[in-house]
Amino acid sequence: MKKIPFTITRTFHAPVHVVWEAITDKGKMKQWYFDFEAFQPVIGFEFQFYGGTETKRYLHLCQVTEVVPDKKLTYGWKYKGFPGASFVTFELFAKGDKTNLRLTHKGLGSFPADNPDFARESFAGGWTHIIGVSLKNFLENG
Repeated sequence: MKKIPFTITRTFHAPVHVVWEAITDKGKMKQWYFDFEAFQPVIGFEFQFYGGTETKRYLHLCQVTEVVPDKKLTYGWKYKGFPGASFVTFELFAKGDKTNLRLTHKGLGSFPADNPDFARESFAGGWTHIIGVSLKNFLENG
């Protein structure tokens, strides 16, 4: 079970180029995701941000590994001071004036199993809220 990636798929009432901007524009990402000091959808670009729980914050270390404009964005995802490495992939599929987004987070089993913040369920809850609520509200309710 640990090796199974987490995947969530949602359909948004927004064209694919609008969803692409939402997942690649630093100013827009700040409104629904995290506040990055810098972000560019360019292979090799490194960025970091703090996130976690109310009691424990983690420095996320990320590097863009794949970019296909309006279609796919992948970046590596690690935590400073902890073993493990994972990858987050956003895939976009145009459906007329709507967009299907599939997010896959691979490598979750590489993080310390004794830390509940790194449990697959924790990621599932986080991504379900981020994609299913925050991004949806940003795209559809402006």
